Amino acid sequence: MKKAVVLLSGGLDSTTCMAVAQDEGYDLYALSFDYGQRHNKELENAVRVAKYYRVKDHRVFKIGYVEGNALTDRSVDVPDYNGGDAIPVTYVPARNILFLSYAAGYAESIGAEAVFIGVSSVDYSGYPDCRPEFIEAFQRVLEVGTKMGVEGNPIRIRTPLINLSKAQTILLGQSLGAPYHLTTSCYRGGEVACGVCDSCTLRLKGFKEAGIKDPIDYEKV
Repeated sequence: MKKAVVLLSGGLDSTTCMAVAQDEGYDLYALSFDYGQRHNKELENAVRVAKYYRVKDHRVFKIGYVEGNALTDRSVDVPDYNGGDAIPVTYVPARNILFLSYAAGYAESIGAEAVFIGVSSVDYSGYPDCRPEFIEAFQRVLEVGTKMGVEGNPIRIRTPLINLSKAQTILLGQSLGAPYHLTTSCYRGGEVACGVCDSCTLRLKGFKEAGIKDPIDYEKV
């Protein structure tokens, strides 16, 4: 059976990726990260999603964090969504570089042919490591910097959501039975999602445009 590693945050996008990987017939291996994020409640959701899909293995790697951003530095407030073009303070430097590096190493060690990551370049917060250019560059790294790559069978980075809006992502996940009731997207990490941070706002917008009720609760809607 072919194997895939899914980067699983416990949020909507990564859970959709899990649904896609299952639908494509992969044996599922999940990888999550404790990187000092203030919204570490998502890790509890990641465990629930992994159990729902009965993954072969779910590993949570603990890695160091960097300061100066709102997700790992408690001295920086998580802002409400403002819709601006600037890269927001919720950007964590090199986060997806680190995540994909760990995932590639894990994938190669278990003989997995693919790594799924839920990045999107449509409805997102403007992070540079969510763009096609970044994924293409990292794919090239795997082709020249791993044993599987130099032997002509590189691990493939799969980004099934990269050209989808949030509404399209939700409709895709719903068609595959993704358990969105087990997910959270809030950057503030409270017991109930805030409803006004970047991530909550984009999620709520997506559900509204998809014509589907979001199954989780919010402080503000």
